[in-house]
Amino acid sequence: MDATQTVRTKLDVREFGTKKVPGKTKLLVLDAGRLTQSGQNSQHWRFILVSRKENLQRLADDSPSGRWVAGADFAVVVLTDPSKGYHMIDAGRAVQDMQLTAWDHGVASGVYTGIREEDMRRDFGVPEALKPTIVVAFGFPKRKLLGRKNRKKITEVAFAERYGERLDETLIDQE
Repeated sequence: MDATQTVRTKLDVREFGTKKVPGKTKLLVLDAGRLTQSGQNSQHWRFILVSRKENLQRLADDSPSGRWVAGADFAVVVLTDPSKGYHMIDAGRAVQDMQLTAWDHGVASGVYTGIREEDMRRDFGVPEALKPTIVVAFGFPKRKLLGRKNRKKITEVAFAERYGERLDETLIDQE
């Protein structure tokens, strides 16, 4: 699949089937996070791969909004250095690259940020200098996904030159 098609069809899911994701795919997903650009090339993020069922349940227990992670095949906890003003952007970029890589291999994903930080620190050994910023869960989807998105038209969300100026789609290719 090419990158544009991956972006066009990727959907977030919270229900996963029982089919196991191959270890090679898990490594490709983690590597996508590692290869992501970061502010000032700081590469400050760290990733915890969680794949044991009891630890996925622990992740679920450590979140008020991510209880569904217990049904995933695996999850990645993204840790960032909060002293970096761009740490949240870097977390999002890494997660997006991991999700797109997974989708390219037929693996669905979903994210949550509702984290009970102290519980997660205790349960997963998160050092004080890093913040558990976001969790992304992965697995093969429970049911067939159509890859259709309900999105606004480009002319509703993008503008030409300044906010409010109508974007003429025919002008995009002009220099």
